[in-house]
Amino acid sequence: QVQLVESGGGWEQPGGSRRLSCVHSGLNSSIHCMAWFRQAPGKDREGVAAIAASDMKYADSAKGRFTISHDKSKNTLYLQMNNLKPTDAARYYCAAVQPPCPLLFAGYGLEEYEYNYWGQGTQVIVSS
Repeated sequence: QVQLVESGGGWEQPGGSRRLSCVHSGLNSSIHCMAWFRQAPGKDREGVAAIAASDMKYADSAKGRFTISHDKSKNTLYLQMNNLKPTDAARYYCAAVQPPCPLLFAGYGLEEYEYNYWGQGTQVIVSS
């Protein structure tokens, strides 16, 4: 039974920072294939960042501002978001799949179909 629970959402001013967390259970793997997605009203869900083992991949919109990481000892996935923009406002979802992981180096990892476990999301509001 896989469970993903996001937290850390809330309001932030443009230029601010916020860290999202995703506590997971039931994956039972030494290698974690996980990702962060987001969906704004009226828009498609888009991949933001992915991690497969120690490899990371970012959407162009997140490069240089967001950092994905995983703490194995805490079973927690993080997304550090810096220099937030109004366009970052969305509901952020944690996603996972059992290994083998999507091959990030081959262009995979940021598509919805690649993951079959999802959290309920956490809302991020960016406004002045």
